[in-house]
This record gives sequence, structure tokens and C-alpha cells, in this order.
Amino acid sequence: MPRAALGIDIATPTAALRRGSTGQAGLARPYADGPDFWPSAYSLALGVSSHSCSVSSFQDFHRRRRSSCAAMRRPRFVSPLLRPTSRHHTNRSSTHAFLHAPPAIGRRCCSTADTPDMVKAIRVHEIGGPEAMRWEEVEVGAPKVGEIRVKNTAVGVNFIDVTPGMEAVGVVTAVGPGLTGRKVGDVVAYAGMPMGSYAEEQILPANVAVPVPPSIDHKTAAAIMLKGMTAHVLLRRVFKVETGHTVLVHAAAGGVGSLLCQWANALGATVIGTVSNEEKAANATQDGCHHVILYTKEDVATRVKEITEGKGVNVVYDSVGKDTYKASLDSLASHGYLVSFGQSSGSPDPISIGDLAPKSLYLTRPGISSYTGTRDELLQSAGEVFANVASGVLRIRMNHTYPLSEAARAHADLVARKTSGSILLIPDS
Repeated sequence: MPRAALGIDIATPTAALRRGSTGQAGLARPYADGPDFWPSAYSLALGVSSHSCSVSSFQDFHRRRRSSCAAMRRPRFVSPLLRPTSRHHTNRSSTHAFLHAPPAIGRRCCSTADTPDMVKAIRVHEIGGPEAMRWEEVEVGAPKVGEIRVKNTAVGVNFIDVTPGMEAVGVVTAVGPGLTGRKVGDVVAYAGMPMGSYAEEQILPANVAVPVPPSIDHKTAAAIMLKGMTAHVLLRRVFKVETGHTVLVHAAAGGVGSLLCQWANALGATVIGTVSNEEKAANATQDGCHHVILYTKEDVATRVKEITEGKGVNVVYDSVGKDTYKASLDSLASHGYLVSFGQSSGSPDPISIGDLAPKSLYLTRPGISSYTGTRDELLQSAGEVFANVASGVLRIRMNHTYPLSEAARAHADLVARKTSGSILLIPDS
């Protein structure tokens, strides 16, 4: 049974939870070289906001894995506001006991003067797949200094949401003391950390929320925020695609892949995409691919060399990982860039630096958080995404909508590959 509900890397939906290396029960590292900072079970009361450390994206774990950031030390990723009571961490020999969230975890540690309200949210109490997700009442108090309270109107679902709830759009219902630049009624979006968007309402740090232009509807903004900023970072920051470049996009019909194809085409590049079947090939063509390779029938590197007359491509955007790594290297032109931003087929085998030498290649593993870490960077990235949506450069397929209360069904369909395009959760009320 795929473990889609919690604690699993985007690349390994069959990974399981296990005892952490610290001697406490903790979330599994899906591979031997996996992250050291997966959130603890206590931060998986998914309707509430927890304070994150400087690590704000799971995708850049390889670079940060050995960081000495204090918030990454045990207990991992647990906000001081959400520390368990002693009775919940006395039995460290029982993983199951560890994964029961304390009763107060739904609260934002409100003072006695606060009057918390009850809202519905998805919570996870124990190891499991989508069936472990529970639709329950939690308390959400008043926002503190630097925070806002948001009533979600549309929630995005991403394959990284094996720890669910990283993207949403909503309306500000309260602002923290002394906060400027935000007001009740503002429509805002956020993507990334902190988790907690699988809720009717949530508390957010104000600096992670970006204004949504009136020209962009809530559903579109929720569906494109994280994927769109990922595409922006890859195309405009990691390797700046320009007219005359040739790019190869693996999983070209996927959520990020389709946006990469559309945007790269608009930038004047020649776009080659790989897909698994004819239906996805048609979608990739609609999204701007000049050449589509069915990797189930054709050898990717051989076909790329035919298309490019032996030259290869300037950049490969690879979200697949293990199954495509060698073909990606073989498809590159001299001085080309292999941009590995995911591993849906598993982590690539250990890479020899010598593999890069024959063509003087570049290899990078970017994480969105390191490119949107400042407020200015975040606003620039989101602003370019929304501008390209408004101009018609970027389009997103919203093929599946579920009630927020049925998030477990959405996750089950996602891991069973019953979905295509973007998935949205809409709050029931």
C-alpha cells in the first residue's frame, strides 16, 4: 500500500516510516542519502501552522542535510509552540505511540485572552496511507505578531504532499498586532512551508503570503502557485533559457513539466519533451513541445541526437531521477546543464564526477526555497508567474476537484495514477 499521507519523499511513494537515527521514533529517510529533517509526527496535525526553521523546502535536502541548524535537531521540525506533553514522549520504544498527536496540537498556543475558534482540518495520527487522514475539528486562535489568519478558498495538491498541505489561496480574516501591509479581506496565496493548508482556516507567517491579482481567480492561483514558481526558478534562475536554446523536459505532460514547456516555448527555445503515451504526447504538443519522445517506445538519447543533428541540448530538466539520469547526460551538448529537480522513479545511483568530464557538463540539484528565500525573491517569482497567467503564456489544466474533507480520496487517486493535470481541494463550507 503506497504511503501517500505522510512522511514520504516525492520520489518514493512506497517508502515507509521507521525509527529515526536519533533513538526516537521519527519519519523515515526514503534513501540512504535522504534528508535529516523530515517533520516529526507532531507537525503533521495538518490544519495548523507550525514554525519552520530556515529549511523551507524538502526539495533541497541534499545541500542542507548536514546543516547544524538547531531546528533540525531532535525532535525534528517540532515548533516550540507544539511540543508534546511528557506523556506523549515517554514511550520512545513505540513508533505508534509517538505518532499519536497530543490533544492540544490543533491550537496555536493561544494565551488565556485569546478565544480560539473551531474549524475543520485534515489531521494524521498514525502510520498509514491516505486512509490515515482524518477530517477533524481543531482550534485556531488569533494571529500573533507577524502572522495572519487566512480562510482558505482553494487548496492545491502536489505529489510532494505526501506530507499534505503546502499550497493554498484564501482571504485574510485577521492580522497580528502591529502588522502593516496586510488587511482583512486581502486575497493571498502561499506555497511551500509551513505546512497546514489542508484546513478551512489557518495561521500563516505574513511574509510567506503573496497578494493574488484580481485578474487571477482563486482556483487558478491555488493550482499554479507552487508549480509555477518552480518553473520560474528553473527557467529564469537556475539556467536562464533564451532564444536559440534547445531544452529537454522529462515528464513533459506533468504539472511542472507542462508549465516548463509552455514557458520555454514562449522564451524562444526549441522544446523537446518526453512522455509515456499518445494522450500525454498530445497534451505536450498543445503545451508547446516542438518534438515529443515516447520514452516507452523510443530511446531518448538517440532520438535527441537525431532531432538536434548530433549536437544535443543546452539543458535537461529532469524530475524523474533514477530512470532518466543516464539518458539526460547523454542528451546534453558540450557545456550543457543537467537540472535535477525531482526523482519520481527514485534517487539516481551515485554520480561519478568523471561522468561530467567528457563534455564539461554542469549538474545542479536546486530547491525552490533557496531561490525564494527573501521577500523580494518570493514576490518576484510569484509576480512573474501571475503575469504569465494573465497574459495567456501559462495555462493549467484543473482536471480534478474534491471537497477538502475528501483529501484522502484525492491522495488515493493521485498515487493510483487516476488523475492528470492539477488537483484542487475546495473547503466544504
